Amino acid sequence: MTKNLSERILTSLMLLFILCTSIFINKYLFLALLIVSSFISYNEFNKLIKKIFKKEIKFISTIQIFSAFFFILFIYTSYQIYGRSPIAIIWIISICIFSDTGGFVIGKLVGGKKLTKISPNKTIAGSVGSFLFALIPLIFLSLIDEIYNDVHLIQLVIVSLFLSLICQAGDLLISYFKRKAKVKDTGSILPGHGGLLDRIDGLIFVLPAAFLIDKIIF
Repeated sequence: MTKNLSERILTSLMLLFILCTSIFINKYLFLALLIVSSFISYNEFNKLIKKIFKKEIKFISTIQIFSAFFFILFIYTSYQIYGRSPIAIIWIISICIFSDTGGFVIGKLVGGKKLTKISPNKTIAGSVGSFLFALIPLIFLSLIDEIYNDVHLIQLVIVSLFLSLICQAGDLLISYFKRKAKVKDTGSILPGHGGLLDRIDGLIFVLPAAFLIDKIIF
């Protein structure tokens, strides 16, 4: 576990560094990063679909079209959140990173009852760990930024927990497709994670959800 955890943490830190660099250097660099990430993840997802539905060409095409629109939505909503505040999008992405790390660490340390048959390695304890770790970025947000000072802390806690839930659901959805395709990872581009889609599976659902929450609440 130690080696795998170290790889996951180092990979997450590397991706966060690349993300932060692109955000603070230039908005178009950030947009380019979104497009490249979406393109790679889209291709990884399509490989899964083709392995599952080998002969159902029309059905595959339908899913490909739907996933293409979803990744476009992911790019659009991410860029809109960036326009609101670079710190806001770092906070949201950090929720996913900490939620994923918390689920992995607590799940391995505590073990216990399995969460679902879709992903046998995920446990109820790990899910609780994901929720708890998702609150950690909120601590840093309160120290370095004032963009949400007019929002009640309880609201931010609820938003953090809800986004962690969306993140876990997105992770489970991609895990379902991987299980159907009989593969462990969507690719091998990232040490400790597999494919890029393995890293952002929750994020591609979280950012559109965060965009809607921002419009409704904030």
